[in-house]
Amino acid sequence: MPHSSLLLRQKLTRLSLIAAVPLSLTFLILWAGGWLTPQRLSADKLIVTLEQSGGKHPGYRRNHAKGVCVVGNFISSGNASAISHAALFAQGMTTPVTGRLAFAGGNADAPDYAVPVRSMALLFQLADGEQWRTGMNAIPFFPVATVQGFYDQQVASRPDPATGKPRPENIKNLIDKHPEIVPFLSWLKHYVPSSSWGSDQFNSLNAFFFVDKANNKHLVRWSMVPRMPRQPITAAQRTDKQFLQEDLQQRLASAPLRWDLIITVAGAGDPENDASKVWPADRQTINAGTLTVTRAMPQQQGACNDINYDPLILPDGIAASSDPLLNARSAAYAKSYNLRTREQSEQSGHSL
Repeated sequence: MPHSSLLLRQKLTRLSLIAAVPLSLTFLILWAGGWLTPQRLSADKLIVTLEQSGGKHPGYRRNHAKGVCVVGNFISSGNASAISHAALFAQGMTTPVTGRLAFAGGNADAPDYAVPVRSMALLFQLADGEQWRTGMNAIPFFPVATVQGFYDQQVASRPDPATGKPRPENIKNLIDKHPEIVPFLSWLKHYVPSSSWGSDQFNSLNAFFFVDKANNKHLVRWSMVPRMPRQPITAAQRTDKQFLQEDLQQRLASAPLRWDLIITVAGAGDPENDASKVWPADRQTINAGTLTVTRAMPQQQGACNDINYDPLILPDGIAASSDPLLNARSAAYAKSYNLRTREQSEQSGHSL
């Protein structure tokens, strides 16, 4: 083959490889958005169904829309350093924390007493620049095991305009398709909310891996267990639309609120990919340290407003499990973040 022809072919090959890069990126973007496979459950579809359930509230998160920002710190006991080499678990390490206390659902105007499921999201800012972001809920287990189950739950739970309640036939169909939801519905039926965010226990629900210094993996879940005794919601609070925010500010005006970070280590046979299953109560637990919350502020323009509490932002020493809900949460959170930050920018009269 003549030398000039060989050079020409090599140039064409390089050009085709260069052209393939943006084409591949475009394909991945389209695939992730669900446009190439309309039947696929994408982040866009999850966001749409959340808006249909809670209504459109521009500038707010699509789920856990109503909440407040909190700040404080985490002081490690050193106990978790045996199963994770994450820097924040070194004994005596103090890590700044920016968090958010909120409610499940997309209605930013919901009364505090109307939403039984509450949440705590935290960002631990490690000294070396790493971050640990985690979103926890004040429920003992997730209602369903799969992303499709969560989507179907949102659809089935939409209120009938005539009654303001979900249609019974929709709930029956949901149970038929996702029978693992039955224990959650039973728990919800008998659950009495607490009188304060400060006395709620918040659970990771999803499983993760802690990775020790020898690179051994330990399957775990975690909970923020309150130091404050739990009291049930009062009759007066059941008519106060902002009672949790008011209670939080009053308590923080006199003293910080504290939770212990309790790590539960899985035993043989405990699933890593099913957040609807409770691990047995006899599993090993480790008190990893104490979260102290010192201040609270409104979420709009607050310290937590611009944070996407993506559960897959993890420091070295913590790794994701195979739970399918984790990737779905990460994708939906990113979509929600992009939407609300653009809306907030438009509301303030600035363009991105």
